[in-house]
Amino acid sequence: MKKRVILGLALLTIGAGASAMNLKGKIKDAKTGEEIIGASVVVKEEPSKGAVTGLDGSFSLSVNRPTFTIVCTYIGYKNYEMKVTSKDADIEIPLTSDDVLLGEVTVVATNPGRSEAGARAIERKAMNVVNVMSAKAIELSPDITVANVIQRMSGVTIERNSSGEGQYAILRGMDKRYNYTLINGVKIPSPDNKNRFVPLDIFPSEMLDRLEVTKSLTANMEGDGIGGAVNLVMKDAPTERQFTASVSTGYNAMYFDRDFQSFDHKAIVKDSPYERMGKPEYFRVTPDDFNYDNLHMKWSKPMPDLNASLSYGDRFFDDRLGVMVAGTFLNTYRGKESQIYYQPGRESGNIEYRNYSSQQTRIGAHVKLDYHINENNKLTWYNGYMDMREAEVRDQKDDDEEHVRMKWNRQYIINSTLKGEHGFLDDHALRLNWSAVASKAYNETPDNAEVGLLDGGKRVAVNDALIRRWEHNSDRDFAGYIDLMYKLNLSNGSSFDFSVGGMYRDKKRDSYFNEYKFKTTNGDPQIKGEDWNNFDEIVFPDVSSRNISGALNYDATEKIGAGYGMVKYTWSKWELIAGVRVEHTDQGYVLKFPTENADPEGNQKYTDVLPSFHAKYNVHENANLRFSYARAINRPSFFEIVPYTIFNEDFDEKGNPDLKHTVADNVDLRYEFFPKSSEQFMVGLFYKHLKNPIETGLLNMGQNTYYVPMNFGDADNMGVEVDVMKYFNWFGIKANYTYTHSKITTDKRIMEGSEVKTVRQSRPLYGQAGHVVNLSLLFKSTKYGWEGQIAGSYTGKRLSEVSNYFDDDIWEDGYFQLDASIEKSFKCGVNLFAKASNLLDIPLLRYTHKGPHTDGVTNFERKNGNLIERKEWHGQTIMLGVRYKL
Repeated sequence: MKKRVILGLALLTIGAGASAMNLKGKIKDAKTGEEIIGASVVVKEEPSKGAVTGLDGSFSLSVNRPTFTIVCTYIGYKNYEMKVTSKDADIEIPLTSDDVLLGEVTVVATNPGRSEAGARAIERKAMNVVNVMSAKAIELSPDITVANVIQRMSGVTIERNSSGEGQYAILRGMDKRYNYTLINGVKIPSPDNKNRFVPLDIFPSEMLDRLEVTKSLTANMEGDGIGGAVNLVMKDAPTERQFTASVSTGYNAMYFDRDFQSFDHKAIVKDSPYERMGKPEYFRVTPDDFNYDNLHMKWSKPMPDLNASLSYGDRFFDDRLGVMVAGTFLNTYRGKESQIYYQPGRESGNIEYRNYSSQQTRIGAHVKLDYHINENNKLTWYNGYMDMREAEVRDQKDDDEEHVRMKWNRQYIINSTLKGEHGFLDDHALRLNWSAVASKAYNETPDNAEVGLLDGGKRVAVNDALIRRWEHNSDRDFAGYIDLMYKLNLSNGSSFDFSVGGMYRDKKRDSYFNEYKFKTTNGDPQIKGEDWNNFDEIVFPDVSSRNISGALNYDATEKIGAGYGMVKYTWSKWELIAGVRVEHTDQGYVLKFPTENADPEGNQKYTDVLPSFHAKYNVHENANLRFSYARAINRPSFFEIVPYTIFNEDFDEKGNPDLKHTVADNVDLRYEFFPKSSEQFMVGLFYKHLKNPIETGLLNMGQNTYYVPMNFGDADNMGVEVDVMKYFNWFGIKANYTYTHSKITTDKRIMEGSEVKTVRQSRPLYGQAGHVVNLSLLFKSTKYGWEGQIAGSYTGKRLSEVSNYFDDDIWEDGYFQLDASIEKSFKCGVNLFAKASNLLDIPLLRYTHKGPHTDGVTNFERKNGNLIERKEWHGQTIMLGVRYKL
C-alpha cells in the first residue's frame, strides 16, 4: 500500500511538471510604450517553439516546462531575454531601440512609418492634419499601384483610366487639379501634355516605405494644394542589412471569354513624316511616307501578368553610409467593356460597344544614399526613375460604324534630389536644411492610329478612313529649397521653434503635335473578308489633310519663388504654429504656330500671401484636438491659358488666356485618439471656401458651343471624416467614412418653346462624391503564419460631366468594389500571397437625372427613372506570388 501511495505521488509530480504552461504577453517599445507588431518570441531551450506578436502587440505560448527563457527580437531593436516561471502567466516585454554609436556619429534606428504603429506615431506627432498608410498595410493590400492603394485612405477617391485602373486622387471631393504629388517631400513634374497633375498609376506600390496624405498646409509647404498633398516616401536605408525579393503572376477574368486585342507597337516609327523631313516650311506627304506594319492586329488570349521586385539595403564604413537600392517590374493585361446607350442623336436600341484591351508595363528603380559626415552633418541623395508603357486597343462599334484605335503611350519621371541636414550649437538648437532638385517628366504617343469603318465594320470609310497622330511633350524642373530653424527653450518648460526659408523653381515644358488624315477612293468600298482581313492590308491611296500647326504645339514656362516665416510655441499640452508664406508666379506660353486671331505669346504674373495657423491640444492621454487654418491656391494648367481651338466630334475646345487662379481658405477641426500604438479613432470636420474655382464647361460663342476652362464663381466645400482602426490579437478592423457637400451656382440653358433662356442652377463641384466608405477586415494567425484582408470600398454618386443645359449633367452612380488578399509566412523568410480585386465586377453606371429635359426621350434604358448613358465592366483580377525577406 505504501509503495502504491509513493508511486501515485511520483506520477502526480511528473504530471504536474509535464503540464503545459500557457504564457500570454505583450511587447512594447521601452521608450514610447507603443505595441510592436510582428516581433518574434522564441523559447531558448526549444528554438522550434515560438510565436509572433499579433495586431495588438500580443502573443501566447504553450510550453511544457516549469521554467524557461524567452528571446524577443525585432528589426531595429536590441534582442531581449527573459526568464519565465510558472508564476509569470501574463507579462509585458519592453524592447529598446538599437542605437548604433559611431564615435562622433549617432545613427538611430527609427520607425519611419513602415509598420502600423510607426504610421500612427507620425499622425499623432504631426503638427497638421495627416493620414499615413504604412508599408505593411500597403504590402497586405490587394492593390499593386499607388493609385489603387490610396483609395483606402479616408477622404480619398480615385479617377480611373480607360482600362478601369485608378489613376488620379481626388482629396475631400476636390478634383485632381487641386492637389499635388511629392516624392520624399519634393514636388515632381507631370508627364501630362496639358495639365500639371501626376498620374499615380505610374508608381508601383512596392517601392514605398509609406504613403502620406496631408490635408492642411503649413507655411513651409508649397501653397498650391487646396485639396492637399500626396507624399510618396520611398524605401530608406535600414540600420542593418535587408534584402527582399518577390514575384507574382495573375490573370484578368475578362479574357476568359473574349480575346485580347493587340497590335505590333514595336513597328511604330517614333517621328512623324514632318519631323523626319527636318520640319521644312513647305512640304508634301504621300501614303508612301508612312509605315503600315504597326496596323497589324492580333486576337489572342493574353499572357499571365508578371510582377517582380527586388530591394537591398545595408550600411557601410562603420555604418556612416546607408544604401537602399530597389527595382520593380510590372506587366499586366487589363481591359474594359463599355456599352453606350443614350447620346443626343442616337437611335433607340442602337447600342455602341467599346472594348478596351490594354497591356501596361511599369518599371521602377531608385537608389537612396545617406551619409553621416559627423554627428552634426548628414547628406542624402535620392535618384528615382518611374516608367510606364501602355499599348491599348479600343474597338468602338455599333450598327452603323466601327472605329478601331491603336495607341501606344510611354511616360516616365526622373528625379534626383540632394539634401543636406546640418546642426549647430548645443543639442542642435540651430539647424539648416537644404535641397537641390532636378526632375524631368516625358510623355510620347507616336503614331496613334484610328481606322474608320462603315456598315458595322464591313467596309472601309471614305473620308477619315485613317487618322494618324504623333504627340510628345516634356517637363523639366530645377528647384532649390532652404530652411533655417532655431529652437529656444524657456525656463518654464516651454519652447519656441523659429523657421524661415524659401524655394525657387524654374520649369520649362514643350509640347508637339502632328496629325494626318487619310481617305479611300469613293466607289472602292474594300470589303472585309474579300479585299482585306487585317488593317495593314487596307489601301489608303490619299492623305486628305495634315495638321502640323495644331494648338498642342507650344512651349510653356513657369517660375515660382516663395519665402516663408513660421513660429511654433510648445507649452504643457499645447502646440501652436503661426506662419505666412508668400509665393510669386510667372507663368507663360509661346505658340509655335500662332493663328491670326491669337496672341502668340502670353503670361500671367501674380503674388499670393498665404497665412496659416495650427493648434494642437493634448486633451487627455494619447488624444489630441487639432484646429488648422491655411490659405492655398490652384494655378491654371499650362495649356488652359493658351488661346487654342481643337475641333472634336461633339464640342470643340478653346483655351482661356483670361483664366484666373483659384484662392481658397481652408479650415480643419479634428479629434484623434490613439488607444494603442497601432490603433486610432478620428473625427474631423473641414470647410473650404473657393474663390474662382476652375472647371471646364460649355460656353456659347456665336453659333458654336465650346468646352472652355472657366471661373464659374465662388464655391463652398465642407464635410466630415471618421477614421477607425481597432486590433485584437488575431482580428482587426480598419474603417473610414467621409461625407462631403459642396455647392456652386452657374448659368444653364433651358428651352421654353423655341426660345433659349438662361437660368441659374446649383450643383456640387465636378468629380465629388457625397459619401465615401472603406471597410477592411484583417485576420492574423501568429501561430500558423496566416494573414489576410477583406476590403470593401464604396464611392457615392458624383458629377461626371457638366452640361450647358439645365438638369442635363451626367452623373456616375454609386460604386462598390470588393477586394481580398491572403498571405502565408514561413520561418525561413518566405511568404506566399494571393491578391484578388474587383471580385463582384459590379458595372460602373453613368446617367442623366430624370426630368422635363428627358421626358421626351423614349425607348432607352433607365434606372429609377434616370436615363442611362453608359455601363462599364472591368473584370476580376487574381494574383499569386511569393516574397522573400532576409
